[in-house]
Amino acid sequence: MTDHIVGSYDQELQGLAGRIAEMGGMAEGLVADAITALVRGDTSLAQKVILSDQRLDRLQHEVEDLAIRIIAKRQPMARDLREIFGAMRVSGDLERVGDLAKNIAKRVIAMGGHVQIKRIVIGVEHLSEIALEQLKNVLDSYTSRDAVEALQVRNRDDQIDALYTSLFRELLTYMMEDPRNITFCTHLLFCAKNVERIGDHATNIAEIVHYVATGEQLVDERHKIDETEAMPPMAQG
Repeated sequence: MTDHIVGSYDQELQGLAGRIAEMGGMAEGLVADAITALVRGDTSLAQKVILSDQRLDRLQHEVEDLAIRIIAKRQPMARDLREIFGAMRVSGDLERVGDLAKNIAKRVIAMGGHVQIKRIVIGVEHLSEIALEQLKNVLDSYTSRDAVEALQVRNRDDQIDALYTSLFRELLTYMMEDPRNITFCTHLLFCAKNVERIGDHATNIAEIVHYVATGEQLVDERHKIDETEAMPPMAQG
């Protein structure tokens, strides 16, 4: 981040960066807690995730308000303007990650904490571990403005997509084999889809980091591997 003649300007930009760092830590924690609640069938922890998401929402509003004030007051140019708009966009992605964690927590509560098929729950947990690693790495790249690491995160998104598709197929098989599994497996399908979307938001942030660091938009369209598009729509959304 550039040093400016007006020290208060630097403080404002640092305040923006600090809020993004806090949001990143909270988003990671909410996802980890939501998955722990799912694996353990812990409805109390799930409820805590739902309530904690409100703090993430407030932080996003603070980022937007501060960014608008800086733009109006400082009229930033070039790199500074990219930094500010980048912070606003990253905050939006992190807020959405919190919403997705909250959605998983709501599913845990809807299931009453009952884990019917432990093996497949572990599969969702593994998917979340990869998504959380992506989120951590991209937040590190945002802090250091490392465009190379950001691109690596973007390129690893296929791994999450492939694992999600595998889980999707396995859950459909369980439902076809025994109708008593349908309700539980449907909840898990939504949980898995939420985790896959968390990976998408990590990729979005990676593209923002690349733009902030280089001033160049990534023009090549990101290839998405999602074979579930051709499958029944019951688990999509």
